[in-house]
Amino acid sequence: MKARQGELQIPFPSIPFAGRSQRVKEAIEHLATGGGVEARGAIFTKPEVVDFILDLSNCNATRDLTGSRFLEPSFGGGDFLLPIIKRLFVSWREQKGRNPTRKELETSITAFELHKPTFEHTREVIINLLAQEGLADTDAEKLASHWLHHDDFLLAPIEDSFDFVLGNPPYVRQELIPPTLLREYRLRFKTLYDRADIYIPFIERSLSLLGPSGTLGFICADRWMKNKYGGPLRKMISDSFHFKVYIDMVNTQAFQAEVVAYPAITIISNDPPSATKIARNPTVSKEGFTKLLMQLDSDDCKSSDHVYTAKAVAVSSQPWLLGGATQIGIIRKLEAEFPVLEDSGCKVSIGVATGADRAFIADFDKLDVESDRKLRLVRTKDISGGEVNWLGKGIINPFCDSGGLVDLAAYPKLKKYLEDRKEIISSRHCAQKSPKSWYRTIDRITPSLLATPKLLIPDIKGDSHIVYDSGLYYPHHNLYYVISSHWDLRCLQAILMSSLSRAFVSIYSTKMRGGFMRFQAQYLRRIRVPAWDEISETNRSDLRDAAATRDVDACNEAVCKVYDLDIDDLITLHESTI
Repeated sequence: MKARQGELQIPFPSIPFAGRSQRVKEAIEHLATGGGVEARGAIFTKPEVVDFILDLSNCNATRDLTGSRFLEPSFGGGDFLLPIIKRLFVSWREQKGRNPTRKELETSITAFELHKPTFEHTREVIINLLAQEGLADTDAEKLASHWLHHDDFLLAPIEDSFDFVLGNPPYVRQELIPPTLLREYRLRFKTLYDRADIYIPFIERSLSLLGPSGTLGFICADRWMKNKYGGPLRKMISDSFHFKVYIDMVNTQAFQAEVVAYPAITIISNDPPSATKIARNPTVSKEGFTKLLMQLDSDDCKSSDHVYTAKAVAVSSQPWLLGGATQIGIIRKLEAEFPVLEDSGCKVSIGVATGADRAFIADFDKLDVESDRKLRLVRTKDISGGEVNWLGKGIINPFCDSGGLVDLAAYPKLKKYLEDRKEIISSRHCAQKSPKSWYRTIDRITPSLLATPKLLIPDIKGDSHIVYDSGLYYPHHNLYYVISSHWDLRCLQAILMSSLSRAFVSIYSTKMRGGFMRFQAQYLRRIRVPAWDEISETNRSDLRDAAATRDVDACNEAVCKVYDLDIDDLITLHESTI
């Protein structure tokens, strides 16, 4: 099938899982025997959360589980595996009126753990549990040996399919994976794209092992649902699976220890795509989860303010919209009627990164270089009050107006300044890669941008913090900026300050703890704005006045007129960002 324009098209690799080079074996052994909790991605889930995920996946002892097959890709301390075993024994007693034999259980569970000490510890715990459930000691040891695999789940040969894949996949950054092993993963998994963490191929392989109508129930980071690196996985799911349930756990403590994570409970089944049930921030208790489970099981999700059904959440590789149905409807309507920001004559960019701020940035008046070799720099600190309050920092400009680096021989002060700091500047990767250009900043500086009027936008904020610069400062890399040759930027400022723009950023971006959002270029570019020529002079005047006062309510009123929206629609959009 030919991909539509703009879609990711990454071929599915076809490599046998059995063969491993010696270098790959050594890399696996390194991970299996070393590394702390961070290197292993080991985060342990609270028991009440585990029980809720099992219930939500329809893995409960009240149904017949005796013929079901379970897969746990990274069992760790047994947070999921132990309750699964207990439910399996209860189901056997309920359905068959007796305990199962070792032989009857051999195909029930397949579980993996790579870290050797963790594997050995949990194996003993499971043997003890099996003995407590009624198996003879020798049968318990044999069954545990049959079920449990000390191996890398991503590379292990697995020929079976499963009714349930349940667990908490490891959260490991690429930097912590041996390069040889990372290359092997990339050869095998189409979803290990860009800066994806290791839980991404864990989800891919787990889904590929589901039998017909099989269910995956994971708790893991939700970043992949909107970030660039999640595109291939989103496409895989939207094309071939049913994204059944999404529960935002960002502001809840789902794990046994305090960790910096952005978790979500995700239930996906091997069924045709359909609607998704969504809930947020449940109460982490047996009672709270029981109530939520009843609401999610209800055909009428309007029975709760916190649970609702959304259609067309998973649409190809595009970021998934996980707001309420009404909010998504309004967003889709605006997307159908108005062009994106950069198709309306605007450009979104990010400020300059130097790679060595302590060398290139200092008090403007104390930078002892030629006057045309330094620029006034604006940073997040300079705009915290809603307007530019410059704190006096400047940045060295080593570039000619034409784009190349200046000849240091023509700038003796600049030459001395840079050579005094050469050790710091030359230690950067970009300087080591191009020694002759050792004194360039990572990003090229374009002096004409200094005098260009622009809107400045910090990356992480709780609201739409849009600041106007008339053309006096050069933006630092912690600021995004918008310029336009068509728009009156004061009018555009009012639109970007409004609840409408905040809703676009909120629904497409990953949220941070504390209600903060990422106002990054990729999300700003999704904001819809009308063509400048289509805005009446009266509406332009209202937008300018609203921006001048920095009154969000006034911005919202003006925006409603421009977009022909009811104020109730804007209130609905605003509620989606809280």
